[in-house]
Amino acid sequence: MSIWRIPLADIDLGEEEKAAVTAVLERRWLTMGEETQQFEQEFADFVGATYAYAVSNCTVALHLACLALDLGPGDEVLVPSLTFVATAAAVRYVGATPRFVEITSEDDLTISPQALVDRITPRTRAIIVMHYGGYMCDMPSILEIARKNNLFVIEDAAHAPGASLNGQKAGVWGDVGCFSFFSNKNLSTGEGGMITTHRQDIAEKIRILRSHGMTALTWDRHQGHAWSYDVVTLGYNYRLDELRSTIGRVQLRKLEANNRRREALVDYYRQRLRKEVPEVSIPFSEHPGRSAYHLMPALLPLGVSRVEFMEAMKRRGIQTSVHYPPVHKFSAYQGIALFHGGGLPLTESVAQREVTLPLYPMLTETQVDEVVLAVREALLEIQPV
Repeated sequence: MSIWRIPLADIDLGEEEKAAVTAVLERRWLTMGEETQQFEQEFADFVGATYAYAVSNCTVALHLACLALDLGPGDEVLVPSLTFVATAAAVRYVGATPRFVEITSEDDLTISPQALVDRITPRTRAIIVMHYGGYMCDMPSILEIARKNNLFVIEDAAHAPGASLNGQKAGVWGDVGCFSFFSNKNLSTGEGGMITTHRQDIAEKIRILRSHGMTALTWDRHQGHAWSYDVVTLGYNYRLDELRSTIGRVQLRKLEANNRRREALVDYYRQRLRKEVPEVSIPFSEHPGRSAYHLMPALLPLGVSRVEFMEAMKRRGIQTSVHYPPVHKFSAYQGIALFHGGGLPLTESVAQREVTLPLYPMLTETQVDEVVLAVREALLEIQPV
């Protein structure tokens, strides 16, 4: 039983997912096959991608993206530091070097286009953006920078399935898009991910790399479409199975409605927090486009102990989290020349104050009221007048 009265996240799972999993079990083919192919086609249609490949998680999607773009030793890739570590780790997997870039502002926690320009060197070959919390980066400006400097663009869209800007969805702006279906994501299969692209050359590389570098899949041989195969490159086992794919298909059908529910909850949060706790600021107040509303980030007032605040929320049975400790501050990233031209003061300042509040489609307005009241009480408790 959970210790939380109101958890940070929850999954919209029901009888439809159970029935879909049962149907797959009865067909007795569990590894990547027809169900996965259907999921890929439906996801490609949803985001407007030419190609989509289901993979075992978003981290491997990012790795495949770097491999498919032939990034390697001597190359530099511009990445945000306010992200999950996988965004930068994928760059290191291929022997390239991540160079960390500042966020835009306290109100916009996505990567700064101007800061990108300032970080470009003769070794820079790619940019990885991360659509923080489901809010899209300034993709028109970033793509213009990329074109002028002959750089690839990879979208870490782990938070952003269904988000859009200027009518175009996340994951189809750059050369490659990478999605997560982890347990707390808007579309959840437990583990899993998707990689999208418009480029045929990149798609063919991803298809081969995803499954051991083989020219034919086990499913192809099972169907009698191939009898043997060649291995044409050093590949990986990054496949997704049929059970997760069938859950993903059901979740995809729910995604748009659940994103709109998240949107309504965020609007309500903003109203209540402005009224009850105006000293807490809520980023993305004027953000363009349509978010996927994956996270509900809040910035505590300067000088407030985040640990004490989160402990006070815990005592009230409300789960909070931090998104994210800056990657460039982690022990594994110390001693590596990861960025040029000084530190990232804005990223570090925001990262010290950010607290993520509960947000999921089944959350009620009454529960939001409880969270907001708890925020007010927690601040009074740790900052007695």
